[in-house]
Amino acid sequence: MDYAKLIDHTLLSPNTTEKEIIQLCQEARQYGFASVCVNPTWVSLSAELLRESDVNICTVIGFPLGANTTEAKVFETLNAIGNGATEIDVVLNIAELKNNKNNMLVEKEIAMVVNAAKGKALVKVIIEACLLTDEEKIRACELSVKAGADYLKTSTGFSLHGATAKDVAIMRQAVGPNVGVKASGGVSNVEDIQLMIDAGASRIGTSSAVKIFS
Repeated sequence: MDYAKLIDHTLLSPNTTEKEIIQLCQEARQYGFASVCVNPTWVSLSAELLRESDVNICTVIGFPLGANTTEAKVFETLNAIGNGATEIDVVLNIAELKNNKNNMLVEKEIAMVVNAAKGKALVKVIIEACLLTDEEKIRACELSVKAGADYLKTSTGFSLHGATAKDVAIMRQAVGPNVGVKASGGVSNVEDIQLMIDAGASRIGTSSAVKIFS
């Protein structure tokens, strides 16, 4: 299996430099990764550096807490796409899902982001599984699928812990065979990648990609 084609080559640290983004993009082109995943401020540069390549430009929306307003997430999405993003990883409104069980609001917000990205970028919904009960994980997945999401993603990598095979399996079961599942956070070797694939992942987010493939 060509693991590289499943990798979102990720660099989301707040102290990331332009030099590091240039290196990230060079590595993604060299290894043939699926995408680079960068903060919105680096989307334009990444798109310029990866023009005429097969590497997608992924960015994060409402990151890392998911607590932005819906209007802000929609604006971020449109702005990112305008700057060259082709994949949008948006953090679900965890508070609404968890505290109020406001399913309608959660689904509507995701649908509005999906609509903003329609025909221009894939949408992956980050559910931050480490903060959710199994019931909440399932509900987050089901609402996201109803709203038209292309992928469900386990984690931001900025919370309690990253992806687990158990969470990936729960998510795969919840979304069915036709929606992607992205395992992100804590994937640091080929064995981790295979474990996540076996559990149902179809994309892997990692900041250790070059170390893994070197």
